[in-house]
Amino acid sequence: MSLTLSVLPERYAACRFDSNEPIPAWATRSQFFTVTRTTDELSITCPEADVPRDVAKCEPGWRAFKLHGPFDFGLTGILTSVLNPLAEAGVGIFALSTFDTDYVLVKEENVEKAIEALRKFGHIFKT
Repeated sequence: MSLTLSVLPERYAACRFDSNEPIPAWATRSQFFTVTRTTDELSITCPEADVPRDVAKCEPGWRAFKLHGPFDFGLTGILTSVLNPLAEAGVGIFALSTFDTDYVLVKEENVEKAIEALRKFGHIFKT
């Protein structure tokens, strides 16, 4: 399965807060952000530049690969076709999904390695 992907230009950060904390205003400034609340935590992924320096639990330095959808919920193997080549190349990931598509985040230092692995698998990159 050949997919079309693109690499978003910004660097992103994944931040963790206690589950009962309010969603901070800085987290929702950008066009691309995610907020997930569970009974265990509040997770926020947003542009690294938007995160205040005093956020205690934050992992910066992620780049987002967009899988160009939309993808029907009945399709199988979409993420597998991206994650398997990355795993074989030794590239760790952080995955996010929306209603229409998926995003796979990799650390900035692994972007070129990830692109190479995905191209070898037959995926196409938009610029």
